[in-house]
Amino acid sequence: MKGLKACWKVGWRVGVCALLLLWIFHSIFLNEGRLAAQSAGLDWQTLSRAQQWHLAWTNGPRDLWHTLCLTPLWALVSSTLVVGLALFGGVVRWRIVLEAQGLHLPLGRATRISLVAQFFNSFLLGSTGGDLIKAYAAAQETHHKKTEAVTTVFVDRLVGLWAMLLFASLMMPPNYDLLRASRDLAAPALVILAMLAALSVVLGLAFWGGVSKRFPRARHQLRRLPKGELLERALDSCRQFGRQRTFLLKTIAISLGLNGLWVIQVMALGTGLNLHIPVMALFVIVPIIFCISALPITPNGLGVRENLFVLMLAVIAVPRTAALSVSLLASAEGLFWSLVGGVIYMGLRDNEPLAEITHGHTEEADGK
Repeated sequence: MKGLKACWKVGWRVGVCALLLLWIFHSIFLNEGRLAAQSAGLDWQTLSRAQQWHLAWTNGPRDLWHTLCLTPLWALVSSTLVVGLALFGGVVRWRIVLEAQGLHLPLGRATRISLVAQFFNSFLLGSTGGDLIKAYAAAQETHHKKTEAVTTVFVDRLVGLWAMLLFASLMMPPNYDLLRASRDLAAPALVILAMLAALSVVLGLAFWGGVSKRFPRARHQLRRLPKGELLERALDSCRQFGRQRTFLLKTIAISLGLNGLWVIQVMALGTGLNLHIPVMALFVIVPIIFCISALPITPNGLGVRENLFVLMLAVIAVPRTAALSVSLLASAEGLFWSLVGGVIYMGLRDNEPLAEITHGHTEEADGK
């Protein structure tokens, strides 16, 4: 029964991902088929549905491949290095989160764990996802602060997301005219503002509390929940972040810099494809796309990200095929670093904590 439930949990997300990708590819290929029909002197409207789809799927993939091949090597290499630099910046931020709990993880070890987690985040869903592996590995680095170590992984993720939402929100005023002129940009912008407000409340309560003051029995009720003592200890560890004044300043500053790197990645790819994209527009469009595609809808955001790239870049006159190419290349560069994590994982010894958890030996961890 658990196996069927796990398969369903993964299957519906993979299905949604496939449908979204199929939909965006089909809509773009239809446009390419329409252009091919016009070049051949055919009236698109008089063609049957089968003829239209034949032209679309005959010309569309070829034109997309041609666009991808136009990307020069320097653009691919430089943007891939930018992605690696952004991932390394994420490692530095996580180490700051760990040190706020009195946990000291060597830079090399933290980088190794993060790359393996990146590998599993890209390929797997459910209980064997990258965050669980990262949390488990962090817990194995300490004997007396396992709960605190696990908490750092999720706090790091939430702070990074909050900073990205903040970055997108700060870039909205300079792009006000652009957002106002297009519903395709205005609607996602409102979603970003709502996400920022909601996550601000969550982090505020986690770091500084306030619920137990209004509801004195809140802590008592928390202890009665399954694993209540662990939840209470995790909450207390979150309070530790709130008591350190420089913690948020450091992590947010790093996160804002990382958001700039993600924009530079897209800029490099756009320049390589000879796309004339307003730089200021990218500073609001890219973080919006990354924030929304970070929602747990499809594996690694596939399908969602591609649709958003095509939809939002079209507002600034970027051809659909070119916008899809930028998205696919950006995803491929992330996949490259995931494969680096896969190579590291393949070289793990059987007795290493990462090897144990990724091979499914979680019973020992649950008992600790």
